[in-house]
Amino acid sequence: MKDSANDQEIEVKFWVTSLDDVRQRLEELGAELVQPRVYELNLRFDDGQGTLSRSGQVLRLRRDHAYHLTYKGPGQSSDVAMRQEIEFSVDDFDAAWRFLEALGYSVVVHYEKYRTMYRLGDVLVTLDEMPYGAFMEIEGPSSASIKTAAASLNLDWKRRIIESYLSIYYRLCGRLGRSPANLTFAEFEGLKFSLLELDLVPADIPL
Repeated sequence: MKDSANDQEIEVKFWVTSLDDVRQRLEELGAELVQPRVYELNLRFDDGQGTLSRSGQVLRLRRDHAYHLTYKGPGQSSDVAMRQEIEFSVDDFDAAWRFLEALGYSVVVHYEKYRTMYRLGDVLVTLDEMPYGAFMEIEGPSSASIKTAAASLNLDWKRRIIESYLSIYYRLCGRLGRSPANLTFAEFEGLKFSLLELDLVPADIPL
């Protein structure tokens, strides 16, 4: 959820043990389902020197129920993840891909997930099935609104995550001694690991 004046994205992530329990709690709170479960393919682009990645910027083309082109600026230090985000729909996925390549960008990584989206008051809650685990994001107009929503969902605020899904993936690859490739369900099939080794703790487990 972004402020229309400056396209600001304000969000946090949580690792959870049960998306079904979170979904049930959302329904108990009267949350509105705004997007049923959908498969996402995300393509990250960069130039040959990795200029965008090195400066903390993101250029992404996403395919779910529609096609979206997204730019994200460098993140800001805070108790939540804050950054500029400009996103808009495109009609032709392949044409958008060629357009970015014509500007000198190419795909450097792609990643998959299944996402369900709910609106709870003034925040947007997404339930994300990642290849390495179950996560959720809460986006809102302020840190306070996100923290309030997290409390209503019985999530431990101290266990919030402000890094990206790809950052978690790269850290996990380093822990497993694997070279990063693409963040896909096929890559993680049959792989044994624990996110606890990354100092992550599920936010829906009581202390």
